[in-house]
Amino acid sequence: MKNPNDRSFTDRQTNSANAKKALLERFKARPGPDDPIMQQRRAERQAVAEARAARDAEKAAARVEAERLAAIERAAQEEAERQAELLREAARKAEQAKRDAERPRKVLLEAVQYAQMRAAGKGRR
Repeated sequence: MKNPNDRSFTDRQTNSANAKKALLERFKARPGPDDPIMQQRRAERQAVAEARAARDAEKAAARVEAERLAAIERAAQEEAERQAELLREAARKAEQAKRDAERPRKVLLEAVQYAQMRAAGKGRR
């Protein structure tokens, strides 16, 4: 859009040159790198960056320690589960051995009972 105040090419050219001059003056007015205010700001930014780096290092160390403790806890949990499984297996084997040991006695007892029942049944006829 055209600016209604810009009537001719020379007016536009003059306004452009004035804008460039104003921009250059603003740039020159900025403090240089050797200015004490800029050095102070740079030092403050550096201090903040160092503090941030220190916090990040602490967080990383805490994370590594937490992971190490979690790994130890997992290993302890796995060992406890393995021990519990061994105990369950030993109990199962003991129960199986007990059943196997009682099986001949049970079979003999059932055979005797069957024989007694047969004998009692033959006598009634």
